[in-house]
Amino acid sequence: MAGTRDDVIDDATVTERLARELPAWRLEEGWIRRTYKTVGWKGTLMVINTVGHLAEAAWHHPDITASYAWVEVRLTNHAAKGITEKDFALAAKIEEVVGWQPGTEGGALEGTPTDPRFAYIKYDK
Repeated sequence: MAGTRDDVIDDATVTERLARELPAWRLEEGWIRRTYKTVGWKGTLMVINTVGHLAEAAWHHPDITASYAWVEVRLTNHAAKGITEKDFALAAKIEEVVGWQPGTEGGALEGTPTDPRFAYIKYDK
C-alpha cells in the first residue's frame, strides 16, 4: 500500500528522490534544503516573498534563512517529525516558480533584461 502525504519518508528514499526529482536540494539534519543565490537584497526579498506566498497557499511552512545575496529554504513536516510528500510537493513548486525563466521558453513573456541592473537571481545553469 502506498504511503499518505503525512507518512515520513526514510532518509535513503529522500536522498534518492532528491537526486532524481530535485537535484539542487539536499537532505541535511532532518530537513530538505536548497540555497538560492541572488544578485543582492532586492532579489533576496523577491525569493523570500515568493516562497512565503507558495507556502501560505499550500499551508505548509518552511524555515527560511537569508543574507544579502542568498536565501536558504528548509522543509520538514513538524507534525509528522520528518520528511513527507508535502515537503517534496512544496519544494517542487518553489523550484518551479523561483527558477522560472520565461525568456528561455519563448512566447509573449520575454524575461528580465540582460542588463545586470535588472537581474535579481543567479539561475542554475
